[in-house]
Amino acid sequence: MEPLAKPQARAETYRNLINGRWVTSSSTRSVRNLNPADTTEVLGVVPLSTGQDVEAAVRAAQEALEGWRETPAPQRGQIVARAAQLLTARKEEVARALTREEGKTVSESLGEVLKSINVLDYMAGEGRRLAGETLPSELTNNFCYTIRQPLGVVAVITPWNFPVCIPCWKIAPALVGGNTVIFKPSTLTPWTATLLVEIFTEAGVPPGVLSLVIGSGGTVGEALVNHPLVRAVSFTGSNEIGSELYHRGARRQIKVQCEMGGKNPLVVLEDADLELAVESTAQGAFGSTGQRCTATSRAVVVESIANRFVDALLQRIRKIRVGNGLDKSVEMGPSVDKSQMETVLRYIDIGKEEGAQLRCGGHRLEDPPYDRGYFVAPTLFDYVQPSMRIAQEEIFGPVLSVIRVRDFDEALAVANGVKYGLSSSLYTNDASKIFKFIERIETGVTHVNSPTTGGEAHLPFGGVKATGVGLREMGRTAMEFYTELKTVYIDYTGQKRTTFLY
Repeated sequence: MEPLAKPQARAETYRNLINGRWVTSSSTRSVRNLNPADTTEVLGVVPLSTGQDVEAAVRAAQEALEGWRETPAPQRGQIVARAAQLLTARKEEVARALTREEGKTVSESLGEVLKSINVLDYMAGEGRRLAGETLPSELTNNFCYTIRQPLGVVAVITPWNFPVCIPCWKIAPALVGGNTVIFKPSTLTPWTATLLVEIFTEAGVPPGVLSLVIGSGGTVGEALVNHPLVRAVSFTGSNEIGSELYHRGARRQIKVQCEMGGKNPLVVLEDADLELAVESTAQGAFGSTGQRCTATSRAVVVESIANRFVDALLQRIRKIRVGNGLDKSVEMGPSVDKSQMETVLRYIDIGKEEGAQLRCGGHRLEDPPYDRGYFVAPTLFDYVQPSMRIAQEEIFGPVLSVIRVRDFDEALAVANGVKYGLSSSLYTNDASKIFKFIERIETGVTHVNSPTTGGEAHLPFGGVKATGVGLREMGRTAMEFYTELKTVYIDYTGQKRTTFLY
């Protein structure tokens, strides 16, 4: 692999956006933002903001709320539409920043940015679709209908693995719904968060309506979920943190939406297009370095074709080019940071100890040019038992477990035999099994003859069981989370009544 020319480091200290002004955090504590493919490159200095910063942002959001909620919804949507246009104009810049900061390949980063544009385009239109219903009354001379109204100040807490798209699909419906938003990104991806907020601001979001506060979840996230003026929290991240946020929100009786872990199965039956299933498995397991909640982490394969499937998959994995995502020939980048890499390596050791058969990978790549980054070789375990930890727990890295089963019924049972329920795939041409799978698989999203990854802006996205709580993201259901329903009764004669509904 040819060495890449190192771009100029972005050495600035990132700032918060509060009340329309870029301000320095009140904190004296900070961490460095490193390129995970080359840790000698410091991209910037990340402030660990405090409760004082959160307080300032929430107060500004509360003050801006009345004017923003009175802005007609179609006008709010037009601002989001302008943000989509601005992101389109800057897509290459944002994609390269995303690759340098998070590690995914340039093509994956550009794909994420393009999906973000689709999300903004769709959500902008919701400003003209923020509809209620007109319903008949049991009483004479009564007009009854429902309307949707904003919640107020909402907090958006997002992860590092999709630091452009996930904020877009949370912030856009919140704004169109008439809410003011406090955005807390991961401390691993402050640069892309800053670029995104710059775009929303340039698009015309008024001061105080969208704030950016950069800092740790333990400080900034906790201050947001506990603040009496925050009326809803939308979170994507780990089960441990999400469960705690949900409990705290419930005690305050506010809306909380959590999108958490996944352990997604890809089921391959006897009549599957094997070439298609192998390619989809490789893409789902090793695309984005396996660092996505919809990644394929379990290949559940009927025994009669398992050897052929594994042999073909091994050939495909060995062709995966690992390296710095700025190199367009690279298919898989690094883990996002040292901690995540160590988690992946720890699970590989667990898989070996549990007796799974390691077929390829299973180690850190340390020879040049990998020695400056957090690279783990694409890893495949075979003969994995469903009860093993590597088959039950989310790894969030380039590690795939192959589980061999006797038939479709066992495959379905194994696929459902985890606490998570985000995404799933089935590869077969048997219509009866397809519809049985769709009916019985315990996931919020399912695919037939396509990878476990992916989703479209106008369709709901989310999981069941331990994966998610609260209303689904994307699609029209997103607006349901960020608004509350009011039912209206109008007696247009004003006559005195002797009978009432209750």
